[in-house]
Parts: sequence; C-alpha cells; structure tokens
Amino acid sequence: MESLLEVGKLVNTHGLRGEVKIVPWMDEPEDFERLGTVYLKTRNGNIKLTVKTVKYQKSNLIVKFAEFDDINDVECYKGCVLCAERDELGQLPDGVYYIADLIGLCVYTETGESVGIIEDVFNTGANDIYEIRREGKKNLLIPAIDDVVLAIDTDGGRVTVRIPEGLDE
Repeated sequence: MESLLEVGKLVNTHGLRGEVKIVPWMDEPEDFERLGTVYLKTRNGNIKLTVKTVKYQKSNLIVKFAEFDDINDVECYKGCVLCAERDELGQLPDGVYYIADLIGLCVYTETGESVGIIEDVFNTGANDIYEIRREGKKNLLIPAIDDVVLAIDTDGGRVTVRIPEGLDE
C-alpha cells in the first residue's frame, strides 16, 4: 500500500500573497483542514508543505502554505497534484476504500470466474464506477453498489462482483 495518497490538485494561484486554489479529491473537503502537511508532486520530486489556512470557494479550497509568500513562488506549480500521508488521513469507516487501494485488484464473479483488473474508479455523484480492464475485450464499467460489488479484500487483492445482466457484452 502506498503511504502517500492523492488529496487534490493545485489548479491556480489566488491573490498575490502565495495562496493557491485547490480542487479537493476527498469525500469531505473539510478534512483538508486537519492535514498538517501535504506533499506537492513535481517533476523534480515531492515538496513538503505546511498547511497554514484553508478557506472555501464554491467547491474549491483556497489554501495558504507556510512555504509560499508570493504569487511568483507558486505560479510554476499550477497543475501539480497534492498528496498526504495515509496515517494523517485517519481511519476509514468499514466498507470505504481509498481509490489507490482498489486500482490493480483482481475482479472475479461470485462463481470464481476471472473478470479482469480494476484500472480506474470514477465518481458519478450517485455512486462510484469501477473500470475493469479485460483481456481481449473492451473495458467493463460496473457500478460500485452493494448488489454488484459483493466483497472487497484489499489484503488478498480480490474483488467479488455480480455483473448485472446486459453489462457484460
């Protein structure tokens, strides 16, 4: 399991004093306020940043990091992803998983037939969608709902599903 998990993307500067606009990738954007430090993924490696203040602007966050005092300090980081230590994000409730832990899991039907491997997870608002890469077929998209996803075993690297009729074509 990865120790750093993606929590958002720095999309723009905000003002002249080094604040940045962040699109949060967390279920609860308020959780960003609990983070003491985050890591900015750059081409040259990760930069450790200290969260000073967090404000809300529609669905985005306006964040001030201790390390940036000027718009020129942050301009070059537009488009970079922010990560946080898994330990700092806290314990997830039962039945809730980090996307990073689902990607790469092997998917099987309830009868044990191999379906493929989870390649990506999308959120539609109503529920997540698992994109499953299959050998010799186009990718399969299944809803991550209780009637379809029967069991997830991240330690065993396995997801058990019941594919709804008409989806496996």
